[in-house]
Amino acid sequence: MTQKSIRFPEGFLWGGATAANQMEGGFHEGNKGLNIADVLPGGKVRLKVLHEPGFNFEIDESKYSYPNHEAIDFYHRYKEDIALFAEMGFKVFRLSIAWTRIFPNGDELEPNEEGLAFYDRVFDELHHYGIEPVVTISHYEMPLNLVKEYGGWRNRELTTLFERYARVILKRYQTKVKYWMTFNEINSALIMPIMSMGFAIQKEEDRYQPIYQAFHHQFVASALAVKACHEIIPGSKIGCMILYAPVYSVDANPLNQLHALQEERIFNYFCGDVQVRGEYPSFIQDYFNKHGIELAIQAGDLELIREYTVDYIGFSYYMSRTEKIDKTKDDMTQGNILFGVKNPFLKVSDWGWEIDPIGLRISLNKLYDRYKVPLFVVENGLGAYDKVEEDGSIQDDYRIDYMREHIAAMRDAIHEDGVDLMGYTSWGCIDLVSASTGEMSKRYGFIYVDKHDDGSGTLDRKRKKSFFWYKDVIASNGEKLFS
Repeated sequence: MTQKSIRFPEGFLWGGATAANQMEGGFHEGNKGLNIADVLPGGKVRLKVLHEPGFNFEIDESKYSYPNHEAIDFYHRYKEDIALFAEMGFKVFRLSIAWTRIFPNGDELEPNEEGLAFYDRVFDELHHYGIEPVVTISHYEMPLNLVKEYGGWRNRELTTLFERYARVILKRYQTKVKYWMTFNEINSALIMPIMSMGFAIQKEEDRYQPIYQAFHHQFVASALAVKACHEIIPGSKIGCMILYAPVYSVDANPLNQLHALQEERIFNYFCGDVQVRGEYPSFIQDYFNKHGIELAIQAGDLELIREYTVDYIGFSYYMSRTEKIDKTKDDMTQGNILFGVKNPFLKVSDWGWEIDPIGLRISLNKLYDRYKVPLFVVENGLGAYDKVEEDGSIQDDYRIDYMREHIAAMRDAIHEDGVDLMGYTSWGCIDLVSASTGEMSKRYGFIYVDKHDDGSGTLDRKRKKSFFWYKDVIASNGEKLFS
């Protein structure tokens, strides 16, 4: 490969990614209402809450901490943080709008001006430095009122309320935001519906019907948002966002190969097929029949979904997943939220997530082969324990190694495989609260935030070694990846 060919395409969108509920704080300021993230406890107990039945969506400060309430205080420190992003050379910054800052209860007729004004200030600050915002409309933070009074996305009424919210922010920011996404990691509801769908499964036999009915309502809502975006902001781009993990068979046994295929279709492609191809895939009807799923589909729904498909696919990539039919608890990877079996060829992170940069290249190829629309890696990164040295530095070479190999995989997918890749926003470009475990100690950022799991810390920001490495990567458009 020539020196020229290792550069990324001109206009490649380098940047970082975050979510409002994991970084903003200010959970009671600016007339913001409570959302799902505000009631999720911190620490590893959160994983139990996300996966086991019975969560009541209440705050109990006598038993738990709630790190999302303050998070890293981006609400007050956004100017400082955006200046650091600009110093790294970000072309784009992915963030989400907190639905409860705009509609505190989710069902008001008029939006909250204080919330709208806050994001005006954030977007203006980004544009001051020439950084384009990439905005996720709904990122694990739906209004708590819609959970308690409506039952979350099981309720068809949420499509109307979501469209109202989407149209308000699309109109308000039509001159400030041209890149949008609808639902963050929409398919993650298959393993943890609490965060994205707003309900806890009470019994295993109740699992399938409510989740897939909620998916249908979200597909309708996504199509309505695409329609609104194209009407209100000519030339804008609006994508879906999925959690993607290629599924490997544990061996060459055809039965395990078939099982891996079936698992991959349901988890990786079902939501993408509907949002990108505009129709329910052929394989899903047999799955519905096996699980007794009967969708309530209203007249015009399928036509709406067919007509208003997304412009690109945003996706997160952290790990691959290895599968076999007869797996036991001893086979399972530790810490892997996707519940795969151990892959002996892969190392793992501090949290047990398997590290597989070649899997990112495989993912890019599979997605582009299937859909032939532009792709955007909007989350990828390494959660790790970081140590502040005596001289104040953070020598996170392990993060640099992780990112170098994943970015190289993207480069190869572009230059050797012909994949159309728009950009890359590393997850948690600044340390923030982990979505899955509610920990601060699980750090992803190029920027260290002095905040700890026990709530202590100054919130001061500090550049890690990876900060300067990523700055060079962006400045060289990927050419200094291995220098």
